[in-house]
Amino acid sequence: MSKLGSRKRIVAAVLIVGVVAACGNRDAGRRGGNFFNPEEIPLETYSAEQIFERGEYELTRSQPDDAAFFFSEIERLYPYSDWARRALIMQAFSYHRDQDYPNSRSAAQRFIDFYPDDDDAAYAQYLLALSYYDQIDEVGRDQGLTFQALQSLREVIERYPDSEYARSSVLKFDLAFDHLAGKEMEIGRYYLRRDHYTAAINRFRVVVEDFQTTTHTAEALHRLVEAYLSLGLTNEAQTAGAILGYNYQSTDWYEDSYALLTGQGLTLEAAGDGWLRQVYRQMIKGEWL
Repeated sequence: MSKLGSRKRIVAAVLIVGVVAACGNRDAGRRGGNFFNPEEIPLETYSAEQIFERGEYELTRSQPDDAAFFFSEIERLYPYSDWARRALIMQAFSYHRDQDYPNSRSAAQRFIDFYPDDDDAAYAQYLLALSYYDQIDEVGRDQGLTFQALQSLREVIERYPDSEYARSSVLKFDLAFDHLAGKEMEIGRYYLRRDHYTAAINRFRVVVEDFQTTTHTAEALHRLVEAYLSLGLTNEAQTAGAILGYNYQSTDWYEDSYALLTGQGLTLEAAGDGWLRQVYRQMIKGEWL
């Protein structure tokens, strides 16, 4: 089977029950139309292909943990065969379906180490990235997994730019990046509600400087207007408002900042010489966003 066929087989694993069943009568190790029972007959008596088909069958039964077991047995019993190569990537896939992310990551990494030039190496790298990405959930949790997901997704994008997984990795990278910005915003809002303005400003500044392309930038600028006005730092508040007006004039965040500033007789213009003024200069030169 070609490498392209192998990759298609991974994607279509859950659809092959008919194919597997059609092979049922040819294997003496199956009784009554069912697959062999490894508890009664040792796996060593079966071929790599037979064990591989059993793994595929378990996937169609929504038993990815059992599928991973059979694929791993091929790796153990036939370590240098082509079936072992194919079983290893299926093992990573099965573990991921079972949400056993550490084992999925381990199998995917072994595939990359053993078969770096194989066509399925891109998919293995993608599975490795997903083993981190699919654990990202609430913004409030520790973001270590998000950083690891970003690093692994970048590997897919940079090492396999022409693969079918690169585009999906770019989209997931952007979402994970946005997730990190959301974490900074959550902490910043927490400080702002408790009148810890300097701590809040530090968090919003991170979003403005390091996460400019995310969906959180407009709110971060508005929160900076609020925080700086609370500290009486009107130049910084005006400059944050000016940046909002330049990039996000159609948003509710701009309208809220406009009302706050004009309500105190202030205009939305770059003023002073702080860090936001530098951001404003970059924006005017076309380097912003």
